[in-house]
Amino acid sequence: MLYFLLVQNPELVRPAKEATHAKQNAFAVNTLHGLLGPVSTISKHPNATQFDDDTSIERFSEGAYTRVLVVPHTSKDSVTWIDGRLLDVSLALYVVDDLTAPLHPPRNKGHEVMVYLTYIIDHYEQLPNILIFMHAHRHAWHNSDLLGFDAAEMITRLNSDRVIRHGYMNLRCAWDPGCPEWLHPHETGELLTKQEQGLLAGSWNELFPLDPLPTVLGQACCAQFAVSRQKVLSIPRQRFVFYRDWLLRTPLTDYFSGRIWEFVWQYVFTGYQTYCPAEHACYCDGFGVCFGGKVQYGEFLTLRQSKNNYTKELETLRKQQQTALEAGDGVGSDGNVALGVLIPGEEAVLKGRIEMLEKELSNRRLDALERGKDLRNREAEVAGDNEFVEVQ
Repeated sequence: MLYFLLVQNPELVRPAKEATHAKQNAFAVNTLHGLLGPVSTISKHPNATQFDDDTSIERFSEGAYTRVLVVPHTSKDSVTWIDGRLLDVSLALYVVDDLTAPLHPPRNKGHEVMVYLTYIIDHYEQLPNILIFMHAHRHAWHNSDLLGFDAAEMITRLNSDRVIRHGYMNLRCAWDPGCPEWLHPHETGELLTKQEQGLLAGSWNELFPLDPLPTVLGQACCAQFAVSRQKVLSIPRQRFVFYRDWLLRTPLTDYFSGRIWEFVWQYVFTGYQTYCPAEHACYCDGFGVCFGGKVQYGEFLTLRQSKNNYTKELETLRKQQQTALEAGDGVGSDGNVALGVLIPGEEAVLKGRIEMLEKELSNRRLDALERGKDLRNREAEVAGDNEFVEVQ
């Protein structure tokens, strides 16, 4: 089954999105409009190859897959957390700033891109079943928040069968930032958060001279993904050499050449311009964190947003109180802080609400982890979602 919504025109996403939300539990709709529907979006290039479930793929039990973890790092980065035996992977740790290291790229440019391409080029004839490309830091904001932002936990829990089935899997399930649309290559104006957008048109023509410039590119950030050997081998080795030669020769800086590739990987491996699997399906099928369905996952997000709102409200009130006290306004005759800031008991009320929500969120997360241990639950949460449809 293809667990994605395929669209050739991004505008087609919007009607489907509205129709989906009309049927959802109002609890999730009010807060999460635009996030949960459609289940996923993929904008397809006309020449893209189909990458849904392939019955010809040879599958093994989870422990039978061979996996490699490819990580670029500097000589100053700590990578002691990476233990191949505990993570059940072979290791390819590239030192990007030491040409004498056993594994190093030809040049330290393009952030992680140079290392990822170099590994594929050098090991093309002897690839394992699963290739996992990740950054060197164990804890980072762009890692899975539901797994404690812990890269080791992500690697350990990664469902290799999902990678084999789809060929390519972005290791970040949360859409923001990057989905459903991120870069608009035809818009040349420079944006503070998307400075690479204005450079993409020229780079695209160099990287994909036979392919038209897409109207949009998008996938969840931040260049950490897994890909199957079969998917890599479906692309000639010389093409990866071509990509690396471009990286070596382009006048673009290390930063900009790397940023452009962050939203190109999905096109290289799938042929799709935007690749945004449903968050709840990615978490459940990909990492075994199963809330029971899209609506239940939406309820979890709503509760988490409420907790975050209360936290920000408490922080704001405390800052206002401190400002009032520093200004010498003190406390009024009625016992309230001047300027109406943080009346007695209000802090305790906010803290109580935050603690209550934190407990509820923790319980739901633990339930999701427990539910995800059962393969039948994982299959039911994904396959039972009738909103996985194709729109041509």
